[in-house]
Amino acid sequence: MSEISLEGAVDCPPKNFAIIGGGGYIAPRHMKAIRDTGNRLVAALDPSDSVGILDSYTYDVAFFTEFERFDRHVDKLRRQGGAQRIHYVSICSPNYLHDAHIRFALRVGADAICEKPLVLNPWNLDALLEVERETGRRVYNILQLRLHPAIIALKDKVARSPKKKYDIDLSYITSRGRWYFTSWKGSAEKSGGVASNIGVHFFDMLMWIFGAVQHHEVHLSSEQKMAGYLELENANVRWFLSVDRADVPEPARAAGKNTFRSITVDGEEVEFSDGFTDLHTMVYREILAGRGFGLEDARASINLVYGLRNAVPVNGGHAHPFLARG
Repeated sequence: MSEISLEGAVDCPPKNFAIIGGGGYIAPRHMKAIRDTGNRLVAALDPSDSVGILDSYTYDVAFFTEFERFDRHVDKLRRQGGAQRIHYVSICSPNYLHDAHIRFALRVGADAICEKPLVLNPWNLDALLEVERETGRRVYNILQLRLHPAIIALKDKVARSPKKKYDIDLSYITSRGRWYFTSWKGSAEKSGGVASNIGVHFFDMLMWIFGAVQHHEVHLSSEQKMAGYLELENANVRWFLSVDRADVPEPARAAGKNTFRSITVDGEEVEFSDGFTDLHTMVYREILAGRGFGLEDARASINLVYGLRNAVPVNGGHAHPFLARG
């Protein structure tokens, strides 16, 4: 659903969850959401066995480092049926594996809850819609910024205001060391590059509030950073994304901060630094209550980041201010 309400979200009867990518950075937020919504994590998969974090949530998880054994276990639970089967598979694996792992979830009779970007290519969405129809199961995407109170307030403010073009600057720098470029995240083929890996949820949020993309430009594109310009129905957006610590503004670095996140609307800062802690749990509550964000909700952002990834950089007239810093 493209529009959801936080009103009326209720806990569902306990469900069984499996997680793919249990050793990853984002997995603990899913584990916490599963626990805090009163459900059970019963199986986990990760090629790495550095998953002691599981003990922080439950001691009774069947853990696998090989997909084939994980597949066999989940299928065994499916055949036992009833209270034993897996109801949801939470997918926290590398971006390029999301499509395959979503298909796995649907084909074992579970719904999929997948991190962003849901898939890397627009045509993957069409194929997954077919699998949804074939299996009768659902695919849900984690688009947690749509549930952030400050973002909801901004959307309501824009909806109440006379239609106009807002001027927006989006800046997001999240420092990463050399490991990043050795890992799958540093491979555009596997991660989708900077726009997909760290920017997709911001782009989704902006389109959710300010409307569809009418024009886009890329002004800078490298493995470390990207910048460009978007014209949305109701906004002109200059954007800058980076994993290079040198791009963190000096005042923030002097304060010991390695991340800088800023969105200004007509020169006014939108403060949303706080309130991130429980957003995954809120998304899970919405899914369990029969709502949540599905395949079509992800389409606009997937289309956009695919276009940005394949765009030829140009010297545009709407360059982000950070590009002038040299």
